[in-house]
Amino acid sequence: MRSSRRPIVNPLTLHGQAIGGVVQGLGGAFLEHLVYDANGQLLSGNLADYLIPTATDFPKIRAIALENHRSPSNPLGVKGAGEGAIIPIGGLMANAVGNALASFGAMPNQLPLSPARVWHMGSAKQSTGSSE
Repeated sequence: MRSSRRPIVNPLTLHGQAIGGVVQGLGGAFLEHLVYDANGQLLSGNLADYLIPTATDFPKIRAIALENHRSPSNPLGVKGAGEGAIIPIGGLMANAVGNALASFGAMPNQLPLSPARVWHMGSAKQSTGSSE
């Protein structure tokens, strides 16, 4: 992950925000799922049912910060950091899964990409009897 900020006020905080943003995005893409019943009752109301990412769930993530451009909108020239890492992750992961399962006709259109959901996408074509 690369982040372009200038000036970096606290490098350790920036590093933590950037990596935390990526992990939060990956958690939303693969793990976190709010499940409700037909009456709107939350069924995933505890951490046994609602998975959140931990340090062991994902590989090592490297963040590199470059001090390129000062922000013209404030006297310090600083910008926010970390938020940008969360935004693209869901789409990136859905595109990667869709590409990997293209021969099955899979087209992810909702998150999270849980193992059960990905398995269903890969096996849906076979269960409908389609063949190429």
